[in-house]
Amino acid sequence: MSRSSSVEEQTTPAKKKHLPVWQETILLLAIALVLAIVIKALFVQAFYIPSQSMEPGLVKNDRILVQKVSYWFGGSPQRGDVVVFKDPGGWLNEAESAGPTGGVATLLSRIGLYPSGGHLVKRVIGVEGDTIVCCDKQGRIEVNGVPLNEEDYARPDRKGCYGPMPEGGKCDWSVGPVPDGHVFVMGDNRNNSADSTVHMCDGKLEDCAESPYVDVDDVVGKVFVLLWPSDRFGFLHRPDTFADVPDAS
Repeated sequence: MSRSSSVEEQTTPAKKKHLPVWQETILLLAIALVLAIVIKALFVQAFYIPSQSMEPGLVKNDRILVQKVSYWFGGSPQRGDVVVFKDPGGWLNEAESAGPTGGVATLLSRIGLYPSGGHLVKRVIGVEGDTIVCCDKQGRIEVNGVPLNEEDYARPDRKGCYGPMPEGGKCDWSVGPVPDGHVFVMGDNRNNSADSTVHMCDGKLEDCAESPYVDVDDVVGKVFVLLWPSDRFGFLHRPDTFADVPDAS
């Protein structure tokens, strides 16, 4: 054997050993699982619409994506945002509170790849300090004295009122100021939504055991995508009418 051949053999790098296919598969699945958990905890989570309360824009069983970044570093829900929040207590019935059933569905729900139960989807109408009045002569809700033009996204009752009437009452209630760290929420289907207006005790908050407000700490995030069905896929945006509402004085 020549000297040059000996040197070549010594300098030829050894081939790296590859993991067996089954081990690579397990490793990739583990990485994907960790990434999914991190994404759910910090960035995006999947949910579904549990009722008819957000029609006409969002229909029962629609799949939506919620982003959490907007409420980082002191950010909080803004008027007009469609938000997902945990049930404050007794707002959902048993069927609506139930999460997915079955081993695979439950696992996917926990890592944010399948819609989870026990949450509500509503639109923020008032933030801390706001006063909400129902309604002006045109049936429009007023926030801090400014009427909202909600024709593009909300469904009024048969009388054209955009503020649902407490049981046995009229379209003439008011609520607020909204406490610090809370929001007042309503469904877009104003006459068929178990939202803040249902928990006003007929508009009389004195001696009322319930609270119509949602703690911002219970808000998971803001809905930004209607994901499914695919023929209605689209991004959600804050309606322009809320830009005209002044901050509470």
